[in-house]
Amino acid sequence: MRRYLVVAHQTLTSAELIEAMQAKAVGSDATFHLVVPIYHGDAGLTWTESRDRTVARGRLDEALERLSGLGLAVTGEVGSDSPVDAADDVLRRDGHGAFDGIIVSTLPRTISKWLKLDAPTRLARLTRLPVDHVVGHASALSRA
Repeated sequence: MRRYLVVAHQTLTSAELIEAMQAKAVGSDATFHLVVPIYHGDAGLTWTESRDRTVARGRLDEALERLSGLGLAVTGEVGSDSPVDAADDVLRRDGHGAFDGIIVSTLPRTISKWLKLDAPTRLARLTRLPVDHVVGHASALSRA
């Protein structure tokens, strides 16, 4: 059985991410663990940790329901506001050997904060696991 760590927030239920997950699941008993970093909004906006964590939890719950409904074996959790730190926390807890790879889903390059941080490359260097980068579009969940 192959197990993948999926790091996503605004693209959590994008068609592109779903297609990537379904491709990994074809012909295998793949499972996916979603980690949803909390999102503090755009610069200059006020935020609170508890509110943003609650929003992320709601999006995660909706995504788990939708992805399970599509026949994917998924679990998940809310992580810290850094995609790299959130993934690293899971890998430290579960062990790097617990996963066969990582899927990082970001917005397009022109608007992605995660790509400005070079999150996919940083995760590949940090973990030495194969990292697939999926460019998605904001899902309906993220517009709520």
